[in-house]
Amino acid sequence: MSEVNLPKRKEKCENCTKQCNKKQSEDGADSHLEKEEVNGQFPEESPLLLSSCLSCDGCLSEEESLKISQQNLEELERVLALNKKCDVSKRRVLVASVCPQSLPFFAVKFGVDITEAAHKLCGFLKSLGVHFVLDSTLAAGFSILESQKEFVQRFRRRNQDSTALPMFTSSCPGWIRYSERVLGSLVTPHICTARSPQQIMGCLVKDFFSKQQKLSPEKVFHVLVAPCFDKKLEAVREEFYNSLLESRDVDCVLTSGEIYHLMEQRKVSVEELDSVPLDHVLGEAGDAALLRHEGRGSEGFLEHIFKHAAKELFGLEVQEITYKSLRNRDFQEVTLERDGETLLQFAAVYGFRNIQTLVHRMRKGRVPYQLVEVLSCPGGCLSGRGQAESDGGGRVDKALVQQMEDAYSSLPVRLPELNPVLQTLYRDWLQGHDSTHTHTLLHTHYSSQTHTQPPHMQW
Repeated sequence: MSEVNLPKRKEKCENCTKQCNKKQSEDGADSHLEKEEVNGQFPEESPLLLSSCLSCDGCLSEEESLKISQQNLEELERVLALNKKCDVSKRRVLVASVCPQSLPFFAVKFGVDITEAAHKLCGFLKSLGVHFVLDSTLAAGFSILESQKEFVQRFRRRNQDSTALPMFTSSCPGWIRYSERVLGSLVTPHICTARSPQQIMGCLVKDFFSKQQKLSPEKVFHVLVAPCFDKKLEAVREEFYNSLLESRDVDCVLTSGEIYHLMEQRKVSVEELDSVPLDHVLGEAGDAALLRHEGRGSEGFLEHIFKHAAKELFGLEVQEITYKSLRNRDFQEVTLERDGETLLQFAAVYGFRNIQTLVHRMRKGRVPYQLVEVLSCPGGCLSGRGQAESDGGGRVDKALVQQMEDAYSSLPVRLPELNPVLQTLYRDWLQGHDSTHTHTLLHTHYSSQTHTQPPHMQW
């Protein structure tokens, strides 16, 4: 993570680092023994953010820390500077992919709509020396389609496979790391194997797009603009280094806030930025309209999978989804019923406290859900700490988040099944929906990792 943000992140994890194994006192250890759930939730303690917890020194190896420290503005500027100095044949082609949840941040900051914000951001990145700027909504479409397919398969084998259900979504790197390092085999077999939109975008850029541009993958420097710091950690996972291509799928993750900070450093005003249309993976001409997936401020995995499963498994068309809040707005249920019988019961669980409650119930065998969309940031991806913090730091700017939600909801929705570009890529890039290429490039696996658990994470 960048030098600008690292100190603030460490301040936020003070509550957990003083409890971790290398710093705790005996009193500290005793004060965090297992607590029982009361009225659906745990007794309140000091606020603890999952993303903060995962960024503390006790959780990162030296190698991981080094790799993450290289994902900053200085690394981007280093590559840009080398491109200016070296011979043309040795220059790297810079490709920037922008997460759909980052665009509302720029729309609010620039005071324009999302489409104009995307064009202004593209203009800024290209003025730096970035060659191509892509929208990663396409990759999210792949992840949704693969997750839908996997859920139906898991549902159909639920009576023969005790780990088939519930299925947990896999797009949030904070949640994945927490599952692997802390929860282990209780949870990891239940995690959907579909790669996150970020890593599918990495494959798409380094494999398909580079071939389209007649470039070798190592010549491409792939930058991803994301709302969340934990995306940096996801980018350095070993399984996302392609040994055949000798290239990492995503070379550098920068948060929306880091990009905006760079604009401020360079004293760039929105008015003086050129509006430049985004590029397209297939190289088609014209400025395609920006679209989003269903869901409130995130990728909408729950809603897409719910509607697909209702139709595929029960022949029911679901037009509107009604959420029932349980503990709070970040712990909600969705239910499909027919003739008084509950056919499907899904949940959206956001934020560390709600995740604790979910896992506590799972340990006691009290999870009725077939699918849970899990995100470590309260409020979902728009509330990512890489863009939603107040200027003072440490707290989410609720007014900013509300503005971003309003901007995001203004985009029209398109089902990924109806996206012709996705169907073209399944055919031309992946050689079919059920091919070996599809399984290899769009899926991964998650497993328990030996790691000493901080005592405050044990129940």
